[in-house]
Amino acid sequence: MPTLVPSPATAPAPADPLVSRYRDVRALTLALAAPLSDADATVQSMPDASPAKWHMAHTTWFFETFVLRDHVPGYHLHDPRFPFLFNSYYEAEGKRHARHRRGMITRPTLDEVRAYRAHVDAALVAALPDLPAAARELVALGCHHEEQHQELFVTDILHLFSENPLEPALYAAQPKTPVAMPGPVGWIEGASGIVRIGHDGQGFAFDCEGPRHDTLLHRHAIADRTVTNAEWMNFIEDGGYRDPRLWLSDGWAWVKGEGIVAPLYWEERDGGWTRFGLDGRRAVDPAAPVTHVSFYEADAYASWAGARLPTEAEWETAAASHDPAGGNQMDDAGAVEPRPSPDSPAFFGDVWEWTGSAYRPYPGFHPVEGAVGEYNGKFMNGQFVLRGGSCATPRGHARACYRNFFYPHQRWQFTGVRLAKDL
Repeated sequence: MPTLVPSPATAPAPADPLVSRYRDVRALTLALAAPLSDADATVQSMPDASPAKWHMAHTTWFFETFVLRDHVPGYHLHDPRFPFLFNSYYEAEGKRHARHRRGMITRPTLDEVRAYRAHVDAALVAALPDLPAAARELVALGCHHEEQHQELFVTDILHLFSENPLEPALYAAQPKTPVAMPGPVGWIEGASGIVRIGHDGQGFAFDCEGPRHDTLLHRHAIADRTVTNAEWMNFIEDGGYRDPRLWLSDGWAWVKGEGIVAPLYWEERDGGWTRFGLDGRRAVDPAAPVTHVSFYEADAYASWAGARLPTEAEWETAAASHDPAGGNQMDDAGAVEPRPSPDSPAFFGDVWEWTGSAYRPYPGFHPVEGAVGEYNGKFMNGQFVLRGGSCATPRGHARACYRNFFYPHQRWQFTGVRLAKDL
């Protein structure tokens, strides 16, 4: 019997990788939200955090606004009231609900937000084959944008649950394989002279990652691993939080004003340090990378250790030869946390690593045209750059040139420390 070969008219169309990418990203958000009650998804624990329900709706608003509304003729908004509720900071999109009051959005319900997502998903997948290139680029941007919010979803719900006196676990604890304590810090001599950093134009990047440009590096070395919990305990026991000589002036004022004595979520109980995580409260693993520390804490620790924080150029140059999809990053919903990895420099995953570099535009940077030009550029003041991704960063999201940024006092993200020194 002859083999039947479909004619071009009847052959199935090749799968669109952007459709698969979109569906995968959207599915992970729903999986992360699966254990949540409506109350869990509505409450806001602090102005810096957003309710889980808001993250789910805001990422949907992004696709509906910048792709469906602007590029699909005849598309009608799912609910014309939603843009006011779920716009984040895009001034060009008009008035919006105040960030610190997002926890007041008791309606729509969590199920109604899921229905909103399903409506937009169906419309966008149906429209994708006919979208112009510019709109497809916005879909790709929206996928990366949602991955950012997946990490914020995890860290915001962790902060929320930490405020609950019951200290509930969001996810079951992951099995752990015993790992030996890392040895003493080793030092990797970095490149010196003129080096090029920034996005090279291959593949996706946010606008703040470029342009690629020359920068001067002096002789230096960078640590072959991040600082561990055990090392941080030594810092605490040596009076690190009580010695103003180690701290920047603003940092010392923050320590005294807020009564800071340890990383966020740490508590001493029954004679030992414990931490609160997505799997509830458990003993601190001394071999794991320290996390939930601020820039101020990172800088003070570096001073105590006789070192400093790396610049972002030093970090990027050192990390460029490592696999950005490697290490301990988020693959699916679960109780992510930094894990010991003594056999690898682990430039990617576990914890975002504070650098000593202010978040400023690269030479020649210009925001893109339109509302999406507000994505990064207007935040380039008063914040510091972090590199490398964390255990809550969706795998494949990070790059060597990726620039995360937060204010120096903030520490509810999975943030940690890698040291550097001059040679």
